[in-house]
Amino acid sequence: MIPIVDEAIEQYAATHSGQEDALYQELQLETYDNMADPQMQVGRLEGRLLKLLTQLTEAHLAVEIGTFTGYSGLSIAEGLADEGRLITFDVDPVATEVARRYFDRAGWGHKIELRLGDARERLLEVEGPIDFAFIDADKTGYQHYWDVLVPRMRSGGIIAVDNVLWSGHVLAPREGQASDRAIVDFNAKVADDERVEAVLLTVRDGLFVARVR
Repeated sequence: MIPIVDEAIEQYAATHSGQEDALYQELQLETYDNMADPQMQVGRLEGRLLKLLTQLTEAHLAVEIGTFTGYSGLSIAEGLADEGRLITFDVDPVATEVARRYFDRAGWGHKIELRLGDARERLLEVEGPIDFAFIDADKTGYQHYWDVLVPRMRSGGIIAVDNVLWSGHVLAPREGQASDRAIVDFNAKVADDERVEAVLLTVRDGLFVARVR
């Protein structure tokens, strides 16, 4: 992933964006030491934003598509109401085994339910209304996840979508790169969707934040 924002500026913003439990730092180190694609993990800046968005919506039910090693899930769950619940989906048993260990250790990990399997199918199991959703999975699936989620969201609920600048490739999609075109098409879809009010932020690799009307 090519940084969209200067890395020094991003780090400055992160260090001025609220404290995080030491568990997050430990998880980040383990992910970068042991996982093949550690850059898929959201960092402190985006993690604190996810927590804040969850708090602002006073979310009780949250859904995440793309657990990876659990950093974003922990961030969302930390922002949930005490009786809240996060349902997070992933297909990778190796990455999610790391996530499970950290969920078990976190004082708020009891709010998280991890479902292993294809979210294209399993997302239909979730009955709304959903208060907060985060999409950070296979890019060619973004439009499908969006179409399933939006009708299940409560009015005023928020959907956040990661990697929507795709290392800048949205400006010039590469030939033969399905994910490039998928992100371009998804961004156009969200911008034209009258069911939501959305803003595309230059946080990390691009974050769409949409409020359901």
